[in-house]
Amino acid sequence: MLFSYRKRLLELWRIAAHYRIDTHLPIEDAPQLQPIVRLIRLHPAAWGKSHQPDGIKLALEDMGTLFLKLGQLLSTRRDLVTPEIIAQLVHLQDRVKPFDVNIAIAQIEDPKQGLGAPIDTLFTRFDIKPLAAASIAQVHTAAFHDGREVVVKVVRPDIRETIIADFELLRELAQWASARIEAARAVRVIDIVEDYRQVMLGELDLTFEADNTTQMRNNFLGSAMMYVPEVYNAAKNVMVMERIHGVPISHTHVFDELGYDRAALAERGLTIFFTQVFRDNFFHADMHPGNIFVEIAPQEVVAAHPNFTPRYIGLDCAIMGELSKDDQLIVARMLLSVINNNFTALVDIVSRAGWIPPNADKHALTRDMRRTVSPMLSKPINEIDFAGVLMQILDIARRHHMSIPPQLMLLLKTLVHVEGLGRDLYPDLDIWSLAKPILTGWVKEQLDPVRNLQQLRAQLPELLLTSAQLPKLFDQGLQSLASQGSRQDDQLREIQQIRADMLNDRRRDWFALAGFVISVAVATQLIGGLSVLSTVMGIVFYLIAIIFVIWRMVG
Repeated sequence: MLFSYRKRLLELWRIAAHYRIDTHLPIEDAPQLQPIVRLIRLHPAAWGKSHQPDGIKLALEDMGTLFLKLGQLLSTRRDLVTPEIIAQLVHLQDRVKPFDVNIAIAQIEDPKQGLGAPIDTLFTRFDIKPLAAASIAQVHTAAFHDGREVVVKVVRPDIRETIIADFELLRELAQWASARIEAARAVRVIDIVEDYRQVMLGELDLTFEADNTTQMRNNFLGSAMMYVPEVYNAAKNVMVMERIHGVPISHTHVFDELGYDRAALAERGLTIFFTQVFRDNFFHADMHPGNIFVEIAPQEVVAAHPNFTPRYIGLDCAIMGELSKDDQLIVARMLLSVINNNFTALVDIVSRAGWIPPNADKHALTRDMRRTVSPMLSKPINEIDFAGVLMQILDIARRHHMSIPPQLMLLLKTLVHVEGLGRDLYPDLDIWSLAKPILTGWVKEQLDPVRNLQQLRAQLPELLLTSAQLPKLFDQGLQSLASQGSRQDDQLREIQQIRADMLNDRRRDWFALAGFVISVAVATQLIGGLSVLSTVMGIVFYLIAIIFVIWRMVG
């Protein structure tokens, strides 16, 4: 129950009020935010405080790591967030408030979760001022005794407990939303939260990031498209890797000064993304501008090679995505169907994947998909509202009871990042023309009969061993069918109880909403009066409104 997290909810409410987040929300363009604005202004922390220019940034830093990650995602979405808010969010990428260097050194020297040696033994130079400070860790520059320049990444202290607590709250909110909102059930929001929880906890162990970085480096070893720095040493809280010099992907003016071809650079970035997803099945799932750099080449090299395109530099490989072979092929075929404007094939692929119920109206689904997606196929990236289209697709999924796998949602999150980066780098990029030959070649390779026969021959010994278990599996299946009838009766009773609980919760929601609205309305009228009594009564009704909100949060 949300009641057990009331302390954290109240803390988030206080932070939002303290930094006056309500003064940054565009309620003129989004009137649905009005109740949130009113709720924030009710908190005493907001009384007497005016607009803070950097309130959004400061509030997200104060709220913790998960909210910093949300800010990083939104920092690439200029079509969703106003320029004033973007100007604050971009500073969350690598300029978060650092922690004390003595704590960092203690973690480096820690024998259990660090490198277990004195700082002077490990490095001939260790720079006290951090090179960058992010939501999970901060980075210091240093040098080995042999002269190699390195960066040392150190996890923030005591961050694990905060992340675990926040994810417990998110899980409760996801369960609450899934019980009441069909769209939340369609996208499996509970599974998404749980998967992201595992990813974030894995991000806190830098040995996982070191393994991911090494794998990504091996995937692109010798590549002209991307360079991944070498990892020299790693422990749970510390990682030491090669220092690189590059330009953040968001600094497009620097590319113009260096004479880089931004169109070719954007095409290379998209090619890298498709290569990661389909060739390697190991894609960077946290591609905000703070993690993607471009190498710096001498101007004489650029001038001597008219077609020169610099390499990308991949950093922060903590959050990586992988798809099953089936989902990988499904996603590729779905994208090709969209590119070819064949929405009948798209719906057939989705149906065969089991993402829609057998009794779904496929003709209506095809019509909805064509009407939603088709208009964006002839547009450059700067004219495509990916966020709007994605929301419409999720709405279609809700109406047609589609079930979207969590790993696909992680891929969609990565596409949001890629689209945001491409929109800034080269707005006229034709992503469809570039994607089609890559996807076509990969699908043909996967469906090649000779390749499939070779794979079958390699798996033949395992298949023969498995066939020996068939009689036992058949007997177990018969026993399972015999006991299925009694379990169905129990499940039916559970479903009826869940439905009754949902109806009761819906009645309470409407009652709380009505009480809140009426109390706020009465309080507003009374406070506008001239007498002291009316003002006091107005404050009382404001408190009643707050009680209604808290009642539903903890109920």
